Amino acid sequence: MESTRVDRWLWAVRLTKTRPDAAAACRGGHVRVNDRPAKPATTVSAGDEVRARVGDKTRVVEVVRVIQKRVGATDAATCYIDRTPAPPPEESTPVARRDRGTGRPTKRDRRILDKFRTGQY
Repeated sequence: MESTRVDRWLWAVRLTKTRPDAAAACRGGHVRVNDRPAKPATTVSAGDEVRARVGDKTRVVEVVRVIQKRVGATDAATCYIDRTPAPPPEESTPVARRDRGTGRPTKRDRRILDKFRTGQY
């Protein structure tokens, strides 16, 4: 097998949960093949770069092997090389958080938050 539809391949290698989800991502402009917008019927072959936004992450993968049927997760991982860049490091500045359901801040809590915000903690 030399090529297959991109929506079928995304589903087969488990980048999307269902094939209709993969097709909807293509129609919504969330999938690119070799830096070109991809329709669900766009063909992919070995060596192509597929960029797909799945959920809130953008996955960049290179097609190594073309499959049409859904296979196990370990077999699916051998069909592509993940070239997704590492996420940027999160800032190390502390964030003021309160427990959920504790109600409005008291006067003491407000003073502590004000000290925290102005850097006097």
